[in-house]
Amino acid sequence: MKTYKFKLYNSKRNKKLHKQIDIAGLIYNHCIALHKRYYKLFNKSLNKFRLQKHITKLTKIPKYQFWKNVGSQAIQDITDRIANAYKLFFENLKRKVKTSPPGFKKVKKYSSFTLKQAGYKYCGDDNSIIIQKQKYRFFKSREIEGKIKTLTVKRDKLGDIYIYFVCDVSHNEVLARTGKSVGYDFGMKKFLTSSDGIDVIAPEFFRKNSNAIATANRNLSRKKKGSNNHKKTVVALERLHKRIANQRNDFHWKLAWRICSEYATICIEDLNLKGMQRLFGRKISDYGFSDFVNKLEYTASKTGSRIVKIDRYYPSSQLCHSCGYQNHDTKDLNIREWTCPNCGVHHDRDANAAINILNEGLRIIS
Repeated sequence: MKTYKFKLYNSKRNKKLHKQIDIAGLIYNHCIALHKRYYKLFNKSLNKFRLQKHITKLTKIPKYQFWKNVGSQAIQDITDRIANAYKLFFENLKRKVKTSPPGFKKVKKYSSFTLKQAGYKYCGDDNSIIIQKQKYRFFKSREIEGKIKTLTVKRDKLGDIYIYFVCDVSHNEVLARTGKSVGYDFGMKKFLTSSDGIDVIAPEFFRKNSNAIATANRNLSRKKKGSNNHKKTVVALERLHKRIANQRNDFHWKLAWRICSEYATICIEDLNLKGMQRLFGRKISDYGFSDFVNKLEYTASKTGSRIVKIDRYYPSSQLCHSCGYQNHDTKDLNIREWTCPNCGVHHDRDANAAINILNEGLRIIS
């Protein structure tokens, strides 16, 4: 399966899609209310299929006939979302993971609805699509491959609308690669430290735009809540954050494709990235290590590259890659360089860790 994302042209006809998303939000809140009421009465969860039958009956009542503007399959998908959310909630309870049941959402913040087999029609080679008998045009940045399975209409906080095609693609793209192997260490000074010396410097998009974000937040604090100026300033701040996220996303994708096209085997550490984020805060969030690893794994699956994850408790920074001596003093993150007391080789902390990660990854493979 492959997902294609395209942005719709800004047009007055997009108001219809905004209304449909708002209606989907109303249906979602209504279903959540029914779930809560049913649980209070019978002390058990409401079955998804009974809920769907009840919603079908409601759409025949004049009060709820406007729900049909969304489409029956979109309503069915809303009940599926809620059922999956409750399933995850009860699974987390069994695993004793801190969690909460799905709750109500503000209609203005509800963002999407999904159509499966019906309710839309893609107009072939043209960059247009018909959704609920209304034609829309989108920025077609690339060709759509495979058979379209579902269509999701989603709006962001700026009010822009995107469409997502989930397609069934049977083949994988395979690039010509050199067959080399590499080990990478995630660092605080550099984004990636490579075992072959080709390091990747972190752009730090958030830090570079921190002054602009601080200015936008100060402007927002001066505006009266609920006023038009307050709304405009919120949009300006959201647009700034979106630009930073797009820059980071573009950097991650280009780097992932470059690495997978050059190396056949990629060894990385299976770090607790969420724990690192709690420990180091904004800098880890700015780097986006977790998102990059997900993109790297996806790209590797398309190109035929192999991702080898090293155990997070493997002491890659403590071992001398030359003789194997373990220096426990390097647990202190302030030690950036050290000399092996056994063989006398001088090490850079991150470069030595990257070489150890590569060696351990090759050992696991063999």
